[in-house]
Amino acid sequence: MGLTIHTIRFYEKEGLLDNRHVRRESNNYRNYSDEAVERLKLIKKFQSIGCSLAELKEALEDHDTSPLSNMQIIEWIHGKKQEIEHKKEEYDQMLATLNWMLEYRTLLINDPQKAQEMLRLGMPVYQSE
Repeated sequence: MGLTIHTIRFYEKEGLLDNRHVRRESNNYRNYSDEAVERLKLIKKFQSIGCSLAELKEALEDHDTSPLSNMQIIEWIHGKKQEIEHKKEEYDQMLATLNWMLEYRTLLINDPQKAQEMLRLGMPVYQSE
């Protein structure tokens, strides 16, 4: 599954895997059920969309105790999508700043007069789409 033993044990310690998923043999070896494999796939899916450990715990608790309605899941997906779009805008702003800084520093070497003009004009304000 692409997960290390340490990662799987961490999930177990954090309560993401419980006795439905992991059984201890008499020699204290862990035996993972098919349900554990499905649970780990679900964990990886949530992590791939940027869920924090707290969000992951909440989602799995909801999944285990009282399955959400389709409408509730749709609302959650919309919220997560907005969160990611906001982060993307922040990263786009960071990239624009870094690109401006790189251009300015390169001009200091190649064309100091143009660099001074660029500095005088200041960094343009980033406009998101």
